[in-house]
Amino acid sequence: MPGWNAENIPDQSGRTAVVTGANSGIGYAAARELARRGADVVLACRSAARGRAAVVRLRAEVPGAKADFLPLDLADLASVREFAHVHGQRRRSLDLLVNNAGVMALPYGKTADGFETQFGVNHLGHFALTGLLLPQLLSAAPGARIVTVASGFHALGDVDFDDLNGERGYRRWIAYGRSKTAGLLFTHELARRLAAAGSGIVAAAAHPGYASTNLHAGASLQEGHRPMSRLLGLGAAVLAQSAASGALPTLYAATAPDVAPDAFYGPPLGWRGAPARSWRAKWTLDDASGERLWAASEKLTGVAYGFPAR
Repeated sequence: MPGWNAENIPDQSGRTAVVTGANSGIGYAAARELARRGADVVLACRSAARGRAAVVRLRAEVPGAKADFLPLDLADLASVREFAHVHGQRRRSLDLLVNNAGVMALPYGKTADGFETQFGVNHLGHFALTGLLLPQLLSAAPGARIVTVASGFHALGDVDFDDLNGERGYRRWIAYGRSKTAGLLFTHELARRLAAAGSGIVAAAAHPGYASTNLHAGASLQEGHRPMSRLLGLGAAVLAQSAASGALPTLYAATAPDVAPDAFYGPPLGWRGAPARSWRAKWTLDDASGERLWAASEKLTGVAYGFPAR
């Protein structure tokens, strides 16, 4: 895969893709390139104004693109259920789900359902969304894929099963790392369960390295640290790769023909560059932890996956 770029994306005509958090950053870049290759793309975004503006922008950049917006707030399970219901009414099958949306290093807060915000948005919201869309993905299998966007920051810590909601000594960066570990554990366990069911769906993960997006400055702005936000923005401008380059590992995991279940892709040195197989912490490959996280996620979200009988 050395030198792999957006021009290497196979034809996506006839395929439907849902990309969460697609109004900006790597989510928008991924949605745009999928549309450029012929996919019918749904931009799933929390803000209706930003989501609709992103569709207008995408259609201007890719004339003839098939792209639509549907509202999705991963911090509210009622919104997740509504999205899955509306999407199911519009389309009977789904070929690609990109679990991209996320928050990073926020001050302690809770979702509408009472979960710590980073764990709730980055993991539980996507866990529920994937389970609710699974019937549509199964209708498109074989060939369907589920790609979850993780981060190299997963190395900051394993999931703390005794404190999933970060109520004891919350540290925002550790909580972020744990939420991204949860995404990788989710991918690991999902791939195992799909294989056990004999499904042709491929579940994989990716991370963008250091990409220039508005995610890095979000926490500083929330805390009123505008100088820090400007500093982070300057650092991103000087050191980071573009959002388009940061989206390449996601696009590789989503479209390349040789992607294996539970594979994890990112820049070769963890920072920038063309997609390559990425290092991951050993705790993201632990079967017992994967099963435990799955059981906890089903209980917390109320979403049970309907895998086909083999």
